[in-house]
Amino acid sequence: MPGPSKHIRRLAMVAAAAAGVSLLVAPAASAAPIDHPVRTTGCHRQAPVPAGETTLRTLTSGGIVREYAVHIPAHYQPSRQYPVVLSFHGHKRTSKYQEELSGFSAYDAISVYPQGLVGTDGESAWTGAPYSAAADDVLFTSDLLNTLQRELCVDSRRIYAAGKSNGGGFVGVLACRMPGRIAAFAPVAGAFYPQGGACHPSRPAPILDFHGKADQTIPYTGNPAKGLPALQDWLAGWAKRNGCFSRPIEYSPKAEVTVQRWIGCSLEHYRIEGAAHVWPSTAPNNDSATPTVMNATPVIWRFFLAHRSR
Repeated sequence: MPGPSKHIRRLAMVAAAAAGVSLLVAPAASAAPIDHPVRTTGCHRQAPVPAGETTLRTLTSGGIVREYAVHIPAHYQPSRQYPVVLSFHGHKRTSKYQEELSGFSAYDAISVYPQGLVGTDGESAWTGAPYSAAADDVLFTSDLLNTLQRELCVDSRRIYAAGKSNGGGFVGVLACRMPGRIAAFAPVAGAFYPQGGACHPSRPAPILDFHGKADQTIPYTGNPAKGLPALQDWLAGWAKRNGCFSRPIEYSPKAEVTVQRWIGCSLEHYRIEGAAHVWPSTAPNNDSATPTVMNATPVIWRFFLAHRSR
């Protein structure tokens, strides 16, 4: 794949071109309702991408050509249904960066890394932020899942979404608008701007959230000037929507890590003392050369596998 700066420049040209010719481009098929399960028809077909590799693909959504990277397991079998993990990058980042950061390609799943469009500040972003492009990324997510389910053997009950920062904030938007199709959600250092809109999910949305207490980019205690809520307020909102008990149980599985778990629903939060604006990892990663005390990805994976759509 191209480097981040070259990739984002190309996306800027794509977005500019799309703005001028969107009426002339046939959008991807979006007949299926966005927030309802869609039947998979891609089983027993040859995969359009090589197994064990990550391939950059495109589709048209809302009249705009969109990019995503997809990785299928090395021993992919078209007769067996696989879970799908959507992993959304942060502001200014790329699908390649997010693949390296989150590491879902190492798991027995169809791992997908969508690419955000260039927003108002000239950097890649997702719907729900004040700097995002005027595109419907929720529709893109639905169209992407439609494409994956046509081409690959997807388990429609095991579709999941994770994301970092602005990508984590977008995962919060998806939890509000697509919980009927996506089984569970995992924002990391999520930026939950008010531009994400009102939240009226069609069903309780299983959520696992991570946030560093020392995050200065998206402060744990919020940023009123930017409309960013304190994490505890955001979680309290989801506890109410999901029908949880109002107060969580709290415990510390290891030093510097506090877990909150709400009874009566599926809502969990990991607070990591001393962690900045990072995807938690016990080894250096793209976010930071300084490791944290835990790895988020395997915890997210276990949470995902414990949930299926109805």
